Amino acid sequence: MKNLFRLAVLLLFITVSCTKKTTDKKAETLEDTYVKDNYTKKEVKITMRDGVKLHATIYSPKDTSKTYPILLQRTPYSCQPYGENEFKEKIGPNPVLMKEGNIIVYEDVRGRWMSEGVYDNMRAYIPNKTGKQTDETSDTYDTIDWLVKNVPNNNGKVGTWGISYPGHYTTVSTIDAHPALKAASPQACIADFFFDDFHHNGAFLLSYFKAISLFGTYKDQPTDSAWYSFPDMKTQDQYQFFLDKGPLKNLNEYFQYDKLDTKTVDSKERIDDFFWKEMVEHPNYDAVWQSKGLVQHLDKVPSSVATMVVGGWFDAEDLYGPLATYKNIEKNQPNNYNTLVFGPWDHGGWSRNKVANSVGNYYFGDSISLKFQRDIETKFFNHFLKGDGTKNSGLPEAYVFDTGKKAWKSYDVWPPENAQKQTFFLSENQELTATQKGNEKINFISDIKHPVPYSEDIKTVFTPRKYMTDDQRFAARRPDVLVFETDALTEDFTLAGDILAKLQIATTGTAADWIVKIIDVHPADLKNDNDEMQTHLKLSNYHLMVRSEVMRGRFRNSFSNPEPFTPNKKTTVNIKLQDVFHTFKKGHKVQIQVQSTWFPLIDLNPQTYVDNIYKADEKDFKTQTHSVFTDSSIEFTVLK
Repeated sequence: MKNLFRLAVLLLFITVSCTKKTTDKKAETLEDTYVKDNYTKKEVKITMRDGVKLHATIYSPKDTSKTYPILLQRTPYSCQPYGENEFKEKIGPNPVLMKEGNIIVYEDVRGRWMSEGVYDNMRAYIPNKTGKQTDETSDTYDTIDWLVKNVPNNNGKVGTWGISYPGHYTTVSTIDAHPALKAASPQACIADFFFDDFHHNGAFLLSYFKAISLFGTYKDQPTDSAWYSFPDMKTQDQYQFFLDKGPLKNLNEYFQYDKLDTKTVDSKERIDDFFWKEMVEHPNYDAVWQSKGLVQHLDKVPSSVATMVVGGWFDAEDLYGPLATYKNIEKNQPNNYNTLVFGPWDHGGWSRNKVANSVGNYYFGDSISLKFQRDIETKFFNHFLKGDGTKNSGLPEAYVFDTGKKAWKSYDVWPPENAQKQTFFLSENQELTATQKGNEKINFISDIKHPVPYSEDIKTVFTPRKYMTDDQRFAARRPDVLVFETDALTEDFTLAGDILAKLQIATTGTAADWIVKIIDVHPADLKNDNDEMQTHLKLSNYHLMVRSEVMRGRFRNSFSNPEPFTPNKKTTVNIKLQDVFHTFKKGHKVQIQVQSTWFPLIDLNPQTYVDNIYKADEKDFKTQTHSVFTDSSIEFTVLK
């Protein structure tokens, strides 16, 4: 009898399990087919004013009993899948807006994928265009104009959105905007390629090496499949790969695409990739890079366009862009509706549907992204595209997440009005002090053969992300990383705004990079709260990197006109670090780390001055002794 009973229970369990799996499978299937079940898809070619045709994909609600706003994303990353019977599984900025019903449009920008024309990376804005002159603002204008005139059941109102490069095109849409554009949300938006993504204050982000071909491989006709390929590094150890490769010019071979089958003597200087060639030939912030920047044109955003700029405090790719975009709209168009949202996210983290919100090893809470999508992003677009569109949206001017207290705060302005500047000094005995204690010199050797790694992980990544919250104990224990630290805090200490490092340095060479990191040293009695933390780490004494930045020393006085250091001469190097909103809680410590290599996040500085580091030779790279003086300081923006 017992055996029969057990068999009956087992059969019941199997039946329930199978039923649950079948139900879950059906739910998954329904979710996967939601777009196909509720939207019609149409692919069109939209003719620009110069005759070039751009490919657009239009998803329209099947319910045609009412009108809908148009949500437009322009992208260099493809409108795939192509074909009117092939559907994306998810469309629009978030699932809420998808299920509420909106006309969702994706467009391949000029020269990418199925669109005609020639692609230009960060194509320059042309003011006062005449005749058939075009840029991305005119392409956006012409696209919106066609959509509102030709797409059935639209209500005449358009919103734009996008993350990263599509975020850049969203910012572009606001300049000389079409009258139908009512709301734009640039998210993790690139603002200037000399300070975003591939460069930081003139230093080349070597860690983006694998992404170069994505933007710089030539294409001369529309295609629905990839025409570029990524370099095969044939290793899982990126640090050693770049160390072995040596000078940047040795990477040219990865950007020579027209290889012959027969063995020939080829030029090591030849470059087929137009983006890599652009960087190699323009190492300084010259007219080429200046013309591609957007921030100087944000005085042309009309008051008819509401903007919501979104970013992540731990975005390794585009942190400068959204902050600069928000601040320059605010500066040039103070009467516009312009709001800022910054949360505890890496690149695009706010668009994901995961409940637990972590960046790398560090956990910030649950449902943070889901709450943003439901209560902030959806509310913004609905108010300006379906509602009355007044400035009274119910959203704050600045909705920002305190990454130390792990809580949202709302402010009428960013940085908050009650924020003040407060200076700390890099003193002897590894102290970070509120007053200057002396004017001593602290030396360290910057060994070109043993640069400081940016992460303790052994890996090869497409673009880095998790290092932004990495535990920095591994760096603090190196002799070529200087450490300055407060005592344990007796009360909470909140940073809310930008940070300026004012270094007084010297070097035995004529060139050097300078890296400054702001670190929250946690107490020893903390227990791990993140199941996904790497197993070798503990939250006990965790050194959380809150903010970091590099300054290529040659650009200390001008990004356009580099200059060498005079050996052994005391010199000022100021480094502006991007905004933070972080509370160092009572019992924590504030730590500053200073170093001169950060590898292979950034390329190696030869440490002897050359006109163009992209063309430097092996002989130019020298180990040097660097010095930091104790009258160096850090200026914080502190919330009182």
